[in-house]
Amino acid sequence: MEAVVFVKMLHQALSRHKGGSGRQILRLGNAADYARIAKTIQQSKGVFRKLASVRPLPLIHAFSYRGALPSAFLRRFAGFVAVEEDVAVSVHALPKQGSGSAIAPSRVKRPFVPTGVRAVRAPAVWKHSLGDRVKIGVIDTGVDFHHPDLAPVLSRGVNLVHPRTPPFDDNGHGTHIAGTIAATGRFAMTGIAPHAVLLPVKAFDHEGSAFVSDIIKGIDWCVHHGVHIINMSFGMKQRSESMLEAVKNAKRSGVIIVASSGNDGRRGFIDYPARFPQTISVGAIDAKGGIAPFSNRGKRIDVFAPGENVLSTWPKGRYHEMNGTSMATAHVTGVLALAMAARPSMTPLQAKRLVAAAQTPLKLPKKAARYPGRLDAVRAFRHLKK
Repeated sequence: MEAVVFVKMLHQALSRHKGGSGRQILRLGNAADYARIAKTIQQSKGVFRKLASVRPLPLIHAFSYRGALPSAFLRRFAGFVAVEEDVAVSVHALPKQGSGSAIAPSRVKRPFVPTGVRAVRAPAVWKHSLGDRVKIGVIDTGVDFHHPDLAPVLSRGVNLVHPRTPPFDDNGHGTHIAGTIAATGRFAMTGIAPHAVLLPVKAFDHEGSAFVSDIIKGIDWCVHHGVHIINMSFGMKQRSESMLEAVKNAKRSGVIIVASSGNDGRRGFIDYPARFPQTISVGAIDAKGGIAPFSNRGKRIDVFAPGENVLSTWPKGRYHEMNGTSMATAHVTGVLALAMAARPSMTPLQAKRLVAAAQTPLKLPKKAARYPGRLDAVRAFRHLKK
């Protein structure tokens, strides 16, 4: 493919776009074409103004941009490119019913281990592992770097929403997820893997929204920074081949991906990317050990974990209760961090098998369909010894 011709036609196509909110992802068929075109775009940005908004997605040999390519362009390069909509993605959390404002530090018992952390029996294995040196990428809304229970475990991370600024949390969801995974307990709360290293990747804005291309850039960043596990507490209804390619490439690099199933209370359907078999998909249980009413469920779920009335860290040094499969996913990520610290060579496939082997049955009616069980850290470590 002639890179100069391609880039000129791409610029012309984007220049004709009338505006609006449409976004697309354009994937190249091979790495060589992508490398040539990426280099040409970079060299041409000073001449072709519309190329300034084209973002490279090297993990999947693609570009994202605002606009829509005309059919003439797609026909001209048929067989060389694939185009899809760059759709919106949302975090998987619900406000706790009847909840008020966040809880000030002075109003929490110190120290405390949240009920969800105790429910997965993490404290029982802390004598074997605290998650030491396991690097966890949290693709979310950022994190509160000043929270006393999080500051010791936080690495620099990256901000994809506001580049060249730290990934500060302007929503709360990311800080909440981070606390469940690895709060240190140095002030009040202890998370599941308090010696892990958290790398916050801010891909979601203050409303908890992102685009597929933002997630792909986040996964790419995690792969290139040696992350062992990625927590993905978000989802969408629409299948994305670009997202799937990013997940596949991360798995090939040895990265374990844990994803939330969604909060629609649907049977037999879960959101993407949890629906991809390359991830570990997580549903939520309630305080009684049954499936939470809001949780999606079905055969595509790999494991369930606590997701109701989950108390965790919150911006400005506070604490807050939330519901959602997001919260359940953080519990699974934390337990896998404990396991990986004890077994550093663990692969994504081994992690998925470990999750399947480390479950206890859910509390369900006798006539209910068979579902996977709830994650149990003690069972996970028993399995590791085999």
